[in-house]
Amino acid sequence: MDNSHTGLVLKSTGTWYEVLLPDGKIVNCRLRGQFRIKGIKNTNPVVVGDSVSFDLFEDNTGYITKIEPRFNYIDRKSTKLSKINHLIAANIDLAILVVTLKEPRTSLGFIDRFLIACESFRIPVCLVFNKIDLYQEQELEVVRHISAMYCAISYSTLFTSVMTGEGIDLLKDQTTHKKVLLSGHSGVGKSALLNTMYPDLQLKIGEISQYHKKGTHTTTFVQMHQIAVDTFVIDSPGIKEFGLIQYSKEEIRDYFPEIRVYNNHCKYNNCLHVHEPGCAVIEALKEEKIALSRYQNYLAILQDEDMAIEDWQLN
Repeated sequence: MDNSHTGLVLKSTGTWYEVLLPDGKIVNCRLRGQFRIKGIKNTNPVVVGDSVSFDLFEDNTGYITKIEPRFNYIDRKSTKLSKINHLIAANIDLAILVVTLKEPRTSLGFIDRFLIACESFRIPVCLVFNKIDLYQEQELEVVRHISAMYCAISYSTLFTSVMTGEGIDLLKDQTTHKKVLLSGHSGVGKSALLNTMYPDLQLKIGEISQYHKKGTHTTTFVQMHQIAVDTFVIDSPGIKEFGLIQYSKEEIRDYFPEIRVYNNHCKYNNCLHVHEPGCAVIEALKEEKIALSRYQNYLAILQDEDMAIEDWQLN
C-alpha cells in the first residue's frame, strides 16, 4: 500500500512541521535524513510555504522525503556574525512589510534591505504604514513623504489603523487569492492587523515596552493560516535586523529599481555608481531624481555597514 502523500507546510518549529493535505487534513511531520537545497546554505531546510512529499505512518505522523523546487523565497542573515541564511518563507505571491514611525520605529535601512530580498525574486511588496492614528500632523507629513518616495519607484503602500479601521479593507483585499507573508519588527501590529481582518484567527497580541518602545514577541514560529481555499496569510516572528550576505555588488545595484534604470546609461558597463566618472546615477542623484536616503542605503549595503540609515528622513 502506497503511504506517500504531498502537502503544503503550514508551520515549522524546527523539529516538527505541520503539513496541509489537499483534503484539508493536517499531519505533523519530521525530516528524514539530511536535506541540502542546491545553492542555499541555510539553517532551516524546510520552511513554511514549501510543497513536500512525505510518508504517512500508522500513528498519523509522517517523514518528509522530498522538497519540491521553490519558485521563490525570502531569507536573511541568520545572526549578525553568521554566514548562513535563515529562510523565512517560500513560494509566496506577495510580501507585506508592516512598518511604524514610532512605538516601535522602523528604520529606512531595514525597509530597503527587506526590499532587496524581495527584488531578488521580483516578489511584489506592499509597505503598510501602521498605527497611523498615533501620529501628529508633522509626523503624518513624514509618513506621507516616505510613502510617496516608495510609490515613485513602483512599490505599493497603505496606511492602516486597527483603532480607526483605516485601510483594513484595502489590506484585506491585498491578501485575497494569494499566499501572503506579513513581516516587520515585533510590535508593529502584524497580529493585530490579522485579527482585525480575520477575527477567527484570535492571534495573541503583545504589548509595547514603554521604556524601550519595542514590541514583545507574540509569534514564536512562522505560521501560515488558511483563510480560504486559495487564500493564505503567513504570520512571522518580529525581526530585529535584516542582514544580507548572499548578494554580489552587481546584484545589489540591480535590486534598487530607481538605480537599475540608469545601469545602461553610465560611461562604464560595470559602474557601481559610487565615484566612477560619467555615472548616470550620480547625475540623477544631483538632479534629485533618486532619493538621497535610498542612495545612502545603497552605499551602506555595498560597504556592508549594517543598518546604517536609522532615521526617517525627508529626502
